[in-house]
Amino acid sequence: MLALKLFLVPSFLLLVTLAGKRWGPSVAGWLAGLPVVAGPILFVLAVEHGAAFAAHAATASLSAVFASVAFSLVYAHAAQRLRWQAAMALALVAWGAAALCLSARPLTQAMALVLALLTLVAAPRCFPRSPAIARARPLGSAELGLRMLAGALLTIAVTLSASHVGPGWSGLLAVFPILGIVLAVFSHRSQGAAFAAALLKAMVTGLYSFMAFCFTLSVALSRLPTAWAFGTAVVAAIVVQIASKRALTRQP
Repeated sequence: MLALKLFLVPSFLLLVTLAGKRWGPSVAGWLAGLPVVAGPILFVLAVEHGAAFAAHAATASLSAVFASVAFSLVYAHAAQRLRWQAAMALALVAWGAAALCLSARPLTQAMALVLALLTLVAAPRCFPRSPAIARARPLGSAELGLRMLAGALLTIAVTLSASHVGPGWSGLLAVFPILGIVLAVFSHRSQGAAFAAALLKAMVTGLYSFMAFCFTLSVALSRLPTAWAFGTAVVAAIVVQIASKRALTRQP
């Protein structure tokens, strides 16, 4: 399963990068919201620890939408004034603070859903108003390779950490912003703060599908066999992802 994730995450990073080059940061960020990282982690948890453990972790992942958006908002604002190193440090502090708050008071499925939904509705209004985005410069094969390598290394670190903690932190770590870190940092360095902020803002729209996946999974795991529960959650994520495309086209 680790080998699958090491193939899946870098490949998805390549896809998102090429989408950003072809269609811009909004489409790239929208695609990055899909549960490509958390989905395999939650599946491993279900196989290794059982459906009840994975359902608890999925609920924690759902609440962690709040932490993920906190990372994106702080990075987008910090990037307007600071270099990528400082912006990433501040964004990671924001994610960590949000995750600690969520771990201190675990939420029910309904409470996690409400928190995630309110976060996604409010977040787009909180991003900085970016100037016009310059045309993306060509990306060399070396930079593409570094993005994929960074994604693979972060995936290993998060996966190994999640296997040694309880279901709450396993779910929170499943939503650690692996894609957000790689895409934001490399976009900030190569294409500017405005491009990075637009990409992170679009990721909020993409997270509606992640929210649908986690909520459906947390409910279905107690009612369906594991394979059926994950299949149902994937279908829910795809349906919501397609529906969210309309919201994406309406964003300024």
